[in-house]
Amino acid sequence: MRKKKQRNIIIAVVVVALVAIVAFFSFGKKGSQTAKTTTVTVGTVGATKAERAIWKSVAATAKKKYGIIVKTKNFSDYNQPNSALKSGDLDLNAFQHYNFLNNWNKSNKSNLTAIGETYIAPIRLYSLKYKSLKALPKGSTIAIPNDATNEARALLVLKNAGLITLKGNSPTKLYTIADIAKNPKNFKIKEVATEQAARVLKSVDAAVVNNDYANPAGLGDKQTIYVEPINKDSKQWINIIVARKKDKNKKAYKEVVKAYQTAKTKQLYKKYYGTKQVAAWDAKLSD
Repeated sequence: MRKKKQRNIIIAVVVVALVAIVAFFSFGKKGSQTAKTTTVTVGTVGATKAERAIWKSVAATAKKKYGIIVKTKNFSDYNQPNSALKSGDLDLNAFQHYNFLNNWNKSNKSNLTAIGETYIAPIRLYSLKYKSLKALPKGSTIAIPNDATNEARALLVLKNAGLITLKGNSPTKLYTIADIAKNPKNFKIKEVATEQAARVLKSVDAAVVNNDYANPAGLGDKQTIYVEPINKDSKQWINIIVARKKDKNKKAYKEVVKAYQTAKTKQLYKKYYGTKQVAAWDAKLSD
């Protein structure tokens, strides 16, 4: 009788154990099926091979460290990613600098906000005729882009190079040639279409050329006579990751920023851009 009782106890224990094991695995399976994966869609513009490689690296880091799936959606027009972000079609975008965002917000009565800095790409003053700023003779013709944002930036480059002075002291002002206060060497400042600045370089003494056009034109260190400094004037040209204001503190979005701001991203900058694009998130802006 005692043996039978012991056997029944053993059977009962085994049954309870089996039920517990089945329940555990059933719960675990159900939990894995219902677990939600966070996906963050980021808008970009005119993504190059280099930018695609950078975001591929960011996505890998985000997935590995934070369990976030990062997807990118590329646009051809600079206004589309902000409109898409504002409407909720995107979670974040990463294509613009502070200056562009501030002006877009004003024009569109919006409050999109930066949640992290990416890079700054200093623009340069190029010359095919002279090797240095000092070599530029009096009366030299200097071409600059004629669109509002790039013209203001180019004039600040000339100011920081010591070639001209500007009225007032506002780095965020959209300066025009009418704001030139002093031009001691009587340089002729020639406004040209942004995409033409590299092409007219052969017919002028120097030109400020946007990086988007300098690289395809083969302009590099050899033709450079001045590089835009990273200082308080250039703060507005730092590129940023942008979110809707109400979402600026979302954990997943902050983690995407962390996944971007890594040593690996810096390595990719160096690989694809050399010294023409540098990390901004830990850059020190001089006065």
